[in-house]
Amino acid sequence: MLTFFTDEPVMDPEIALDFSPVLKVYKSGRIERIMGETTVPPSSNPQNGVISKDVVYSPDNNLSVRIYLPEKAAAAGEKLPLLVYFHGGGFIIETAFSPTYHNFLTAAVSASNCVAISVDYRRAPEHPISVPFDDSWTALKWVFTHIAGSGQEDWLNKHADFSNVVLSGDSAGANIVHHMAMRAAKEKLSPDLNDTGISGIILVHPYFWSKTPIDDKEIKDEALRMKVESFWMVASPNSKDGSDDPLFNVVQSESVDLSGLGCGKVLVMVAEKDTLARQGWGYAAKLEKSGWKGEVELVESEGENHVFHLMKPTCENALEAMHKFSKFIKGDK
Repeated sequence: MLTFFTDEPVMDPEIALDFSPVLKVYKSGRIERIMGETTVPPSSNPQNGVISKDVVYSPDNNLSVRIYLPEKAAAAGEKLPLLVYFHGGGFIIETAFSPTYHNFLTAAVSASNCVAISVDYRRAPEHPISVPFDDSWTALKWVFTHIAGSGQEDWLNKHADFSNVVLSGDSAGANIVHHMAMRAAKEKLSPDLNDTGISGIILVHPYFWSKTPIDDKEIKDEALRMKVESFWMVASPNSKDGSDDPLFNVVQSESVDLSGLGCGKVLVMVAEKDTLARQGWGYAAKLEKSGWKGEVELVESEGENHVFHLMKPTCENALEAMHKFSKFIKGDK
């Protein structure tokens, strides 16, 4: 088993796992993050009609969220749907403050006319699973301290409509969203709530997996399947079940019961050429069969790969995906 740390000298040629162009894991345990480390500041001047700022939600761990608000809403004092977003990156790379997520959330807020909160959480392997889940829950509970309009952050007190709260995330962030909705059904996010407080969730290219292919359409290539499992094991080195860990194998695991999912509607978004696509299809099918009382919709972007909408946000399929995303938040049929 690798012991992970990050203070090794840069000259360290022995690579244990090579996930280029994303990251490398050296035999010493050192992690070299190749992408997702650049950050950008929030926008005090409107960007696409949206302003943003960073607010600390966990002083003990120095963790912040980035809050996005349409400038017109700020001036008018109106209440808007609230989107809580969890970034992807396999629990290992990216942050809420990267250009990729800053630009995506700005565009999403502009398209959806909502308030958005982009959550930063501590990353594996320095902070292995379940730390990213625990931080995300802490952030979500912090968000709901504003439900009565008397929380720390005025933008949320004045503008967040807590009758319409949507959780979303891509890849590992979508995995987090699922687990947050399950946990919210068991633990109250606020004493002021009569239900979970979550209206719906959007899972974008969700990061679920299993040792056995989910169906005949899922990729069978053993080398690629092992690469997916190895990436998970970097994030969760103490997992005894590997990719059959119920935190990861949400779809096929018999121990995962989706009937108690704590929201009323779900949108699952998949990309046709994504290695993880069949897991998204399987999640929607399992949810429909589980006895859960909500509504689930699945949309597929043909000819596209994993998180394509973040890499090429102006392409036709990305614009169509954003349209579906914003319609769900606004409650449009």
